[in-house]
Amino acid sequence: MRNICILCFAFMTISLQAQISSIVGDWKTVDDKTGERRSVVTIYKGSDGLYYGKISKLLMYQELNLKCDVCQGEDKNAPIEGLVIIRGMKAEDGQLVGGKVLDPESGKFYYGKIYMKDGKLVLRGSLDKRGFLGRNQTWVR
Repeated sequence: MRNICILCFAFMTISLQAQISSIVGDWKTVDDKTGERRSVVTIYKGSDGLYYGKISKLLMYQELNLKCDVCQGEDKNAPIEGLVIIRGMKAEDGQLVGGKVLDPESGKFYYGKIYMKDGKLVLRGSLDKRGFLGRNQTWVR
């Protein structure tokens, strides 16, 4: 019986790690209103063991060299391309949670949660830590 429990625990651990590794990589963001692809965000694991995501390529308006003029602090007037918009998320139960997500259009940070659904990435940004007051964005590979 003990061996079965150990095997089940190992399988669950491997399964959850596979879900996290499927989140890491390049994702195309999709405009909520038009359905057009706007940018490519690269999600990666940092040297501190937390997960981050940066806008690695703009698919719209790339020739304008857009800057985050509404951002605060070190992000003020930073180029949108290369901007880290997902910060300090940790892996938990096959999801990324606990970090912040920057909306470069408003310059505001939101609580974030990232998970996979039907082969697509779902990013939940919310005003509260529990995720009740917020909205989802679905990104594609």
